[in-house]
This record gives sequence, structure tokens and C-alpha cells, in this order.
Amino acid sequence: MSGFVEKPEPIQVPGLVHLHTGKVRDLYQNEAGDLVMVASDRTSAFDWVLPTEIPDKGRVLTQLSLWWFDQIADLVPHHVLSTDLPPGAPADWEGRTLVCKSLRMVPVECVARGYLTGSGLAEYNESRTVCGLALPEGLADGSELPAAIFTPATKAAVGEHDENVSYEEVARQVGAETAAQLRQATLAVYSRARDIARDRGIILADTKFEFGFEDDTLVIADEVLTPDSSRFWPADQWQPGRSQASFDKQFVRDWLTSPASGWDRASEQPPPPLPEDIIVATRAKYVEAYERLTGTTWS
Repeated sequence: MSGFVEKPEPIQVPGLVHLHTGKVRDLYQNEAGDLVMVASDRTSAFDWVLPTEIPDKGRVLTQLSLWWFDQIADLVPHHVLSTDLPPGAPADWEGRTLVCKSLRMVPVECVARGYLTGSGLAEYNESRTVCGLALPEGLADGSELPAAIFTPATKAAVGEHDENVSYEEVARQVGAETAAQLRQATLAVYSRARDIARDRGIILADTKFEFGFEDDTLVIADEVLTPDSSRFWPADQWQPGRSQASFDKQFVRDWLTSPASGWDRASEQPPPPLPEDIIVATRAKYVEAYERLTGTTWS
């Protein structure tokens, strides 16, 4: 089993229709037909949305995405129309809400990898490939790749795994022209972001994007280049051949798989609430990522 430990009830706001509750974001539609995306403080691990929230997480993700949208605006247009609160929305939505264009979404997770880790490493160890792309011998966990690669995945429902697929399969599903646009945009944005992060002492190991179409124009959507959608590693601690320190919810994963949690990942039981020290440490990592990348103090 997996999914929500406790699925939240959507907040009712006059003039908004609730469309979807995701792992982190709640999606509404306003009377103009625009999407209203609200980033919660929920966190997930091992395909479970946990019962414990990480304070400020939704605001960090939203504000960091907005900063990155500005950094890549010349490469691909984004979906944000406004950060104004909808009339009647709770005050707690401030700083975590985006009013966005309603797009024709492409059902592909667009992943760029510049370093070998995660599911890419698992495939490489079996076949020396990632999503069917041949890679050289001798790479280890955390190795930098000769060049960034586009490794798409299918989008999965809450509680299920995304599944890596080949570029050819993406072209078959969405058409050759769209597949080529997705690959070009994904690698261009990754390359820009990798260089910006590197200047700030951070390695962008990999990241995933979502795209949609406004008429015939490809538009980047959802969140971008956050600790939830990317692997950020401190450059001064990078050492291929082992797991890397990271700016994300690794504290959560490590605690859940430790004897201290008392949780058996292989069981059908949901994970337990997080202890306060894990909540504090995880929040600090999200804030540190924001501050180091943007160069501004979180407040």
C-alpha cells in the first residue's frame, strides 16, 4: 500500500472549484478558467504522503520556483499569471499560491541528468544504459556524466512510481516534434540551472520538469528546480562512489528507514509521524537551499 496516510479535505473558497489534491499541491480553477496552485507543507517519502508537515516548505518551493522562472525566462515561457491571493482565500495561502495559465499538459515527466544516481544508477548497474542511452564503463554513484542526458518518465498517480521510458517511446506517445521540443527545452533549462547552481557551490545532479502547450507554444509549468523536483548536492562534499549529502528530505528518508522509526517499509502499514528534530532539520535544508541559490535571506 501507499498514498496518503491522511488525505486532507480541500479548502472551500468562493469562486474556486477544487480539481485535485496532489502529494504537495492543491489545484483549483477560478471563474476565469485559470488554475490556482497552492503548495502545502506536506512531504512524501517512499510513495507515502506523510502525516507530518514541514513548516514553510510550501512557501519555499513557491518562492524558489518564481526565482528560477525569472532565471530561465529567455529559454522557455512559464505558466505563472499572478501571485495575488484569490478573493476569500485563507491568509495562510499567502506566498504559496500561484495563479497560472490553463495548459494542455504533456503527460511526460521531463528529466535531465548530469550525474548518475537514483533510478538511473540502478539501470546503469544492470545494462550500462539510462533510459536506453549507452553510458561509458566505470561510472559510480554520484559520477558526473560526459554530457547531460534527457531521461523521460511516465507520470504516475499519487502512491505509485514514475516509470523511466526511452525517448523513442515518448516520441511514439506524443509525436516526434513534441518529443524533440521537450528534450531541447529540458536540456537547455538544466544546463542554465546547473551553471547558476555551480556558481553558488551547489551541484544540480538531476531535475524534472513538466510542460504544457498554450496553443502551439511550449510552456514550462508546475514547480521548477526545487529540492522536491531536483537533487541538489553541496559541491564541497561531492564524492563519487557513495551517496551524496543533499538539500532535500533525506533526513526524512533516513529516519523512516532507521530502527528509531519502528516502521517496516515492506509492510502495508503507513509510516509514523516525524519527530520534532527531523522536522526542524528538514526545514533547515529547504531554507538553506533557497538562501544559497537566490542569495537572499529567508523570512
